[in-house]
Amino acid sequence: MSTHKTCRLALADGMVFTGKAFGAEGSSDGEVVFNTGMTGYQEVLTDPSYAGQIVTMTYPLVGNTGINVEDVESRDRKIQVRGFAIRELSPIVSNFRSRQSLEEYFATEGIMGITGVDTRALTRHIRLTGAVGGVLSTEDVSDDQLVERAKAFGSMAGKDMVKHVTPAEAYDWPDGYVSEFAQGAREHGEKVFDVVAIDCGAKMNILRNLVECGCKVRVVPAAAPPDEILAARPDGVFVSNGPGDPSAVTYTIDTLKGLVGKIPIFGICLGHQMLSLALGAETYKLKFGHRGINQPVRNQATGKVEITSQNHGFAVDDASLAASGAEVTHVNLNDETVEGFTHGDHAVFSVQYHPEASPGPHDATYLFDCFRDMMETGTAPSAEQMHTAQEKLAKA
Repeated sequence: MSTHKTCRLALADGMVFTGKAFGAEGSSDGEVVFNTGMTGYQEVLTDPSYAGQIVTMTYPLVGNTGINVEDVESRDRKIQVRGFAIRELSPIVSNFRSRQSLEEYFATEGIMGITGVDTRALTRHIRLTGAVGGVLSTEDVSDDQLVERAKAFGSMAGKDMVKHVTPAEAYDWPDGYVSEFAQGAREHGEKVFDVVAIDCGAKMNILRNLVECGCKVRVVPAAAPPDEILAARPDGVFVSNGPGDPSAVTYTIDTLKGLVGKIPIFGICLGHQMLSLALGAETYKLKFGHRGINQPVRNQATGKVEITSQNHGFAVDDASLAASGAEVTHVNLNDETVEGFTHGDHAVFSVQYHPEASPGPHDATYLFDCFRDMMETGTAPSAEQMHTAQEKLAKA
């Protein structure tokens, strides 16, 4: 990497890391966060939930499997992060699906990366002080100037990032792209359910999983009004993952308020948070968030533990959720934050984690089948029913 320009990552609290640039040059700011996954860097880079963030990977060697066309998670096929900080950029790309190197990918997309960073020190710093604004730069300016730029980014709290990633128009899924490496459709009945998916930055594998469990999916922008959604006469509504502060996405929250009690609703990640806000609960910003593919989550009713894929910087307040009439079904075993809930009066359920994985384990794929069951019965699944669906999937 000796031929690459010097690059610095400056944090708003004054910490500065120096390494070598790859991809684009110049400057790029964002919230600096870490991901603990040992694989799946391509899915991380293209997940719209990372919009506005500079991501560091705790796994030291990145880029060894290159970039392929199948594992992109954003519909526009683009990198979503504002920057990428890694310990070592692999000089060798070796995978039969690879089409280009990570460095070529970043250069083509015009995104900044930095290699040679002590990612262990950076991660420990974020864990102690919390996620913080930062700036990547190859410019010939002082460290103090870069720190001031990082401070100017501010906090992700209060930021509506969904408006940057939601589609301008509605579209149907699947979009015609077929991969020989895709998982097969799960066994289900003959009925095909019509689902409207509210796209707040949806990962493509979520939409694939909806199709694989027997749904026909119409995707609408995050600002689609409830009357428009109900006019399509769907069997159910799905609200997706996405970036930023859920409380700032007032238009989607208002839409969900207009849908609760009228149609079955399933939410994932940001969708889970906005659904809780629509019910009257509150959300708050986590110190450094949960980002990785090995987060343990316990089913409260059965005690069964799922290893889950996660990517979020906010969480739902459990006391306010209980006051809204919802019941917590899943809890994070690391910090006891809310990971899922149902509601006794409405056909509503959601999870904070990512049952579609990409990357990550498939322990929670059964939740898509629970959504299908909820559309069939018109009632939210109990924790016991979720457990039964999980056991059925495990035996398939």
